[in-house]
Amino acid sequence: MLPVTLSQKQVRFGNWSASSRATAAARRSLRVRAVAQVPKGQNEPRTEVAVPGAKPPVVRGNVFFTTSLDSVSTDEECSAFIDRDGEFVEVLCCDYGFRTGASRMYSKDADGRIPRNAFQMAWSNFQQELLALRQSFRFDDFALISEANPPRSALRRAAYGVGQAVVDGLGALDRALEKSQVLDKLRPRPITIDVIGDRSKLLNECTETARTFTHQVRAKLKQLQLSNQAVWDREHARERAGQAVETPWFIKGVYLSLCLLLDVLFENRPIQRFWFLETVARMPYFSYISMLHLYESFGWWRAGAELRKIHFAEEWNELHHLQIMESLGGDQLWLDRFCALHAAVVYYWILLGLYFFSPELAYNFSELIEAHAVDTYGEFVDANEELLKSLPPPLVAAMYYRSQDLYMFDSFQTSQPLLNPRRPACNNLYDVFCNIRDDEMEHVKTMRACQDATVQQDIVSRREEGPRIGL
Repeated sequence: MLPVTLSQKQVRFGNWSASSRATAAARRSLRVRAVAQVPKGQNEPRTEVAVPGAKPPVVRGNVFFTTSLDSVSTDEECSAFIDRDGEFVEVLCCDYGFRTGASRMYSKDADGRIPRNAFQMAWSNFQQELLALRQSFRFDDFALISEANPPRSALRRAAYGVGQAVVDGLGALDRALEKSQVLDKLRPRPITIDVIGDRSKLLNECTETARTFTHQVRAKLKQLQLSNQAVWDREHARERAGQAVETPWFIKGVYLSLCLLLDVLFENRPIQRFWFLETVARMPYFSYISMLHLYESFGWWRAGAELRKIHFAEEWNELHHLQIMESLGGDQLWLDRFCALHAAVVYYWILLGLYFFSPELAYNFSELIEAHAVDTYGEFVDANEELLKSLPPPLVAAMYYRSQDLYMFDSFQTSQPLLNPRRPACNNLYDVFCNIRDDEMEHVKTMRACQDATVQQDIVSRREEGPRIGL
């Protein structure tokens, strides 16, 4: 093992806070968890990292700019991220998602991994979800929803009573099937619902330092709030300001139904709401790419090649939003996953049909959804600014917004001039949600441009400005 070395540009501790220095000094070592390759043309002098009170880190090879996962760990779990400017960004210690490991981007177990055949994947997923379903009934995960939304009316109390009866009945059925050995014996969870799933990074797998920090993070995440009424007020204010999305009544009806569903299912559960929203938000771009690919395969339309590239970059952006919400625990409950994944499949096929008959209407519907996302995230960051600023960003967010390769990040922002690109900060969770809000606004602009054909002008102007690389 060779001592780690960083380029001179990367060894900059001037913007590292005093608390970060103290934390690093108090922990056992500073080590690099993954190594990037040398960028082409990079030949800077290198120097060894020196952090007061920390042991010299060791890793196989040298560390350079973040062309892949560069994460500096100040203990066995809690990490700091080296961004493209050589600045250190502390990130979340643990991943709270139901699916982690190979399901999380920028993992050595995930990138480029070839899937198994469909039958194997289906069986594996069935086993995992069946276990989660049984746990949700036996350990009453649904109580978390009722705790977040205490029944304040007779109708809601009646609904909760019926729901509790269903949960109790299914739990009794599961115990009967277990007793008759039809199902395997369900073992007690080693920890609480905060981190469920066999493939999740459990709290008891973290170091003591990470566990302490994790409990603090989880407590703060539970304090985050989002008012449904405040979101609607913000949307109505936008419409009164002349920024309403003009749409046919039947499209508006479907949109309002979806918003009502979100309000009912995810009241006082903002991270879970965002995870549902981002799961569904990727489907339009899947649908558009599928239809453009079909038209090109039939030999009908090849002019959509540039659109396919833009839509893929948009989906790539929404994928990172989704993984950010997963890393914050948005996909923990089985019921949330069931609703989101089934809604996404239905939404995909609806948009395929809509795009088949009218691409303009499909883009119009997406503009409605994205504009609602802007209002929702805008209200969320304003209502939770202080709390969000006290929380570190997930690693996947730091990788997306602060790595060196920003080609995909730039590609979906068709209205952004190439000579003045967005380069957002990502120092805390407040920055992350502000970035997501601004990303959604870029989606709104692109969907609007696809309806009035100004996207053609954007494509031409970006091409004339020359090739684009991350700066």
